[in-house]
Amino acid sequence: MSLHAIQDYLHQHIPLSAAMEVAVLAADDQQVLLSAPLAPNINHRSTVFGGSASAVATLAAWTYLHLRLREAKVDGQLVIQRNTMNYQQPIYGEFTARATLVQPEKWDSFVRLLQRRGRARIRVETELEYNGEKAGHFTGEFVALANE
Repeated sequence: MSLHAIQDYLHQHIPLSAAMEVAVLAADDQQVLLSAPLAPNINHRSTVFGGSASAVATLAAWTYLHLRLREAKVDGQLVIQRNTMNYQQPIYGEFTARATLVQPEKWDSFVRLLQRRGRARIRVETELEYNGEKAGHFTGEFVALANE
């Protein structure tokens, strides 16, 4: 799936991503990298609104898992069960969100469990960066539910 096709999918199926002007910069089995500009995500202090930063971090993590499941030819739904978001510095412009697995070695057992029991959990982390520096860290636990 091309980066443009992934971005179109997000904008069509998760309308908030279009409103936030999220762009897909990279996507492979190691990571998903999204970006978002300041203007549609601005707060009263002329920085990125914390909710926007958290939403982009969550979206990067969800997109990463969605693409990995698609690549594994596993039909399922993804929902976030819990997450933590730490903000390390204000973001004054365009920022990126890079999602990866917390424990990549658990991917195969996650897929097997989903196929066998119809439900599995996995943790993803997303690093936010602004101007080449870390701006935030998200960790989320996602549950995949097999479609019947």
